[in-house]
Amino acid sequence: MAVLTSSPSPPPQAYLKISKHHHPPVSAVASAKFPISLSRPASLRLLTLCSQLSNHQTEAPPITRVDKSSLNVSEASSEAELWAAACLRVRTFYDFNEHTFGIEDHKRYLAEREFEALKERVAGQRKGFRRVSCINATLPLSTVLCVSHDLSNSCKFSHKGEDRIVVGTLDLNQCISLPDEITGMKPEGIGADFARAYISNVCVAKELQRNGLGYELIAKSKMIAEDWGISDLYVHVAVDNEPAKNLYIKSGFIFESDEPAWQARFLDRPRRLLLWAGLPITYEL
Repeated sequence: MAVLTSSPSPPPQAYLKISKHHHPPVSAVASAKFPISLSRPASLRLLTLCSQLSNHQTEAPPITRVDKSSLNVSEASSEAELWAAACLRVRTFYDFNEHTFGIEDHKRYLAEREFEALKERVAGQRKGFRRVSCINATLPLSTVLCVSHDLSNSCKFSHKGEDRIVVGTLDLNQCISLPDEITGMKPEGIGADFARAYISNVCVAKELQRNGLGYELIAKSKMIAEDWGISDLYVHVAVDNEPAKNLYIKSGFIFESDEPAWQARFLDRPRRLLLWAGLPITYEL
C-alpha cells in the first residue's frame, strides 16, 4: 500500500519528500517528482498510491501492539470520517520537513485536496468510476492516545458521540481501469465495467503497522466487492514494496501482469505489478 480534475503544481521540495514507494496520486503513489503523471486527475495523483502500504523506514520499527477488540472496519459514513482518512493519507504517504516554515498550512492544503477529491469519488461524480467506497479501520481515541498524540489529534472524528481515530484506510473502485495503471484482463468482454474493481490508496498509520490492520482492510474490501457483484478484484503494488506484496499474497492475490519498464520510467516511479483475486459470485434466481 495513492479527485480533482485540475493538475496540481509540484509542491515546494522544502516542504516534503515523497517516499520512493509511492507515486502521488487518489489520490497517490510517488517518486520525488510530484504527480504520478500529468494526465492523472489531481487527487489520484496527490494521494492514489496505487494501493500500496507506506514503507518509509529502512529499518523495521518496534511493533506497538494494540487491543483490537474495539476495532471497527467499515465504509466511511460521514464527511468527518472522510476528512480523518484524508489526513491519514497525507500523514502516511509523505515525509515532511517539520522545521520548515508554514509546514502545518501545507499539510492542511494537501489534506483538503484529497478530502475534496475523496468526497467527489464517493459521491459518484468522478467520470470513469461506477462506484467508489472509502473503507476505514478505526479505534477509540482512548486506545490510540497512549500510542501517539499526533495520530490522535490529526485523524480524529466523532461517531455516535464517540471519538474515534482512523488508523487505516483504502479505496475500493468499481471501474474498468485506474488512470495511468495496468488494466486488469478479467472478466473479458461484456460485464467488465461492473464486475471488475481495484483497491487503491492502502495505508496504515506507521505507529500501528504489523498489527494486522492492512489484512483486516483487505478482507472487508473483498466482502463489500462481493456485495457489489464484483467477480475480479485487482491491486497494484510496486515491485520493491515487499510488505505490501506479502499482505496481498496473504489475502489471496496472485500475479497477473507487470508494468513495462519504459512506462515506469516515463511516469518516473517504481515499476508496478498487477495482482488479481477472484471473488465468489452467487446469483439469486
